[in-house]
Amino acid sequence: MAKRRKGRAINGILLLDKPYEMSSNHALQAAKRVYFANKAGHTGALDPLATGMLPICFGEATKFSQFLLDTDKVYQVTAKLGIRTTTSDADGEIVAEKPVDVSDSQLAPALDSFRGTSKQVPSMYSALKYQGQPLYKYAREGIEVPREARDITVFRLDLLRFEGDEVELEIHCSKGTYIRTIVDDLGELLGCGAHVAELRRVAVGSYPADKMVTLEQVENLLARAKEQDISPSELLDPLLLPMHTAVDGIPAVYIDEASASYLRHGNPVQVSGAPVDGLVQVHIGDEDQGSESEFIGIGQINDDGLVAPKRIVVAQN
Repeated sequence: MAKRRKGRAINGILLLDKPYEMSSNHALQAAKRVYFANKAGHTGALDPLATGMLPICFGEATKFSQFLLDTDKVYQVTAKLGIRTTTSDADGEIVAEKPVDVSDSQLAPALDSFRGTSKQVPSMYSALKYQGQPLYKYAREGIEVPREARDITVFRLDLLRFEGDEVELEIHCSKGTYIRTIVDDLGELLGCGAHVAELRRVAVGSYPADKMVTLEQVENLLARAKEQDISPSELLDPLLLPMHTAVDGIPAVYIDEASASYLRHGNPVQVSGAPVDGLVQVHIGDEDQGSESEFIGIGQINDDGLVAPKRIVVAQN
């Protein structure tokens, strides 16, 4: 007999503003407890020293977390010049210190070298796995393992501030880009070394920063609900974004209830106006309903031009 999950079956996405010095998993578990959710997952870990946007997927929304993992991100980072560390951030041990004598004319071309598509070797202190173990575990034991360079794209790199030994940047980049590695490489290009002093993720995909909420805010709402003797869901659930926001940018198709039943049972269906290939959002209703239509998941156009189920939401009672 399957074990029943503890908690309520809630579906949606919370844009959590992860606090400083808290692990992403700790933040996830804290949000899950506040919402008393039976299932939750985050969409790409932030280092404990980093703050900012950590989308938390509840319930059926976890089926679409990979799409947020794969989307581009925007970070604001402060690089400290003159000091290189083992981890390329302020948590690591200092491995080299050099005087900083960098001019605007030196910094500009160095920054320009990171714009566009390039190859990046992941940091040994990343969560990427080698033979089943995260790289950071090897690093902590002083073991260096081979890592393949990966294609990354820096869509935008803006210089926000350059004062003395600090360089503040905003970087819009593709998935899998390590900001610590960019900062470390920048320090080497400038000949003085550098590490990340502060890092904040301000955007994931199309999610706006002004939709973020802190743990303190949601915990206060929970406390207020208890004081007012009302269901916490009345105050907490309006903060959740709909599941389909995780797949913005994927074209949508609209079907009726009968086709939805076929799809939920694993069968492909014919949909008028569907693209000739690729992925599609599937909604019950019609385009004119907009947000009133019911999102039921992601389909894949098969070789026969039918919409086949790929990630389908379990029907709610």
